[in-house]
Order: sequence, then structure tokens, then C-alpha cells
Amino acid sequence: MNKDTIADIITSIRNADMNKKRTVRIPSTNITENIVKILLREGFIENMRKHQENNKDFLVLTLRHRRNRKGPYKAVLNLKRISRPGLRIYSNYQRIPRILGGMGIVILSTSRGIMTDKEARLEEIGGELLCYIW
Repeated sequence: MNKDTIADIITSIRNADMNKKRTVRIPSTNITENIVKILLREGFIENMRKHQENNKDFLVLTLRHRRNRKGPYKAVLNLKRISRPGLRIYSNYQRIPRILGGMGIVILSTSRGIMTDKEARLEEIGGELLCYIW
């Protein structure tokens, strides 16, 4: 049985955000590093650093939280896995969905690597829809 590493990192980040954790540690693979670089570039997380423990590589992510907020806690980061090992979802560049009218991003796996929906539309290539982030 294969392990869905993308769903694991999305769940880890979502759970850490809901529990108001400042950092989260996820296993490091090429796919997770590329996704985390996109999250960092788009401003959804504050910082990323590599950490090695017992000959295993990990990524330590510093999550972005709003300070001095009053009232009930609302999740700052919403992540949703779209394509999964049992059901792959593909899209051409013209039909890539827009999340909240362009406020969120879609992360795609294309023939030119992992990129956001805006980059894929500019390069006019489609691919597998990995996740939505808003």
C-alpha cells in the first residue's frame, strides 16, 4: 500500500494551524520541498529549514499566525487535497479552477515541475491538480 505524502503534509500543516502551533515538522522529499517552496513564496508560511535526525531529513516549517486577534480562533490556512492515488484529477490550462476569484492558489504537477495555477496559465500547460490553498 502506497503512502500519500502530499495528503500527510497537508494534514500536518492544517492540524498544526488549528492547534495554534508555531512550527510543524514534516518528512522531506522532492515533492514536499517543492510544495513548501510554493507555500513560502506565496506567503502562506513564514519560514522553512531543513533538519536531519537519525539519518532522516525533515523540513521544519514556521507557520504564519495573526497576532493580537480577538474572538474565536479562525483558521488562517485552508488546504484541500484534490487529486489522490485512487482518483487522479487532471486539467488543461484553460480549465484550471480559480479559488475565491484568484485569492487562493491551486498547486499543479506539470511536465515542467510543480507550480501554481497562475504560472501554469502563463506557460499554457495543464497537469494534475494536487491541492487548493486559500
